[in-house]
Amino acid sequence: MRNDPQGDPPGARRPARSLRATALGLLSMREHSRAELTRKLGPQAESGEQLQALLDELERAGYLSEQRFVESLIRRRASRFGSRLIERELREHRVADELSAPLLEELARGDRDRALGVWRKRFGQAPQTLEERARQHRFLAQRGFDAETIAAVLRAVRDGGTDAA
Repeated sequence: MRNDPQGDPPGARRPARSLRATALGLLSMREHSRAELTRKLGPQAESGEQLQALLDELERAGYLSEQRFVESLIRRRASRFGSRLIERELREHRVADELSAPLLEELARGDRDRALGVWRKRFGQAPQTLEERARQHRFLAQRGFDAETIAAVLRAVRDGGTDAA
């Protein structure tokens, strides 16, 4: 009978990972919000109290940080999405406004430049018809850019001044 590379006989079940090991495994891949870890680990926890105690311990040890999560999410999403979409995602993760507001304000200041970059990558030329303009507007809106930003970008590309959107 041949063993697998882990040394377990075929068909043998490995023991379940501890809740802490699962949490650390998730956190080693990327930052998570407390709410996200609660959702992911909840089914494995014996009780809500056990899970909250573990999350408190991970925060004290510096493995779980809402601030790092906010910074990481913004860094991962900023090149492709507007501040409105990122703000909505942070709310879904139940991140406190005190943590995210300053970073979102800074991010919003660069929305026009980022929207122009997203527009260039996807379209590259000014819309020729109202239908094309509407399609480009929807595209940017779905990526979390506000109407004012989208109008400025489309106006700039129409006028040929894509450097100063």
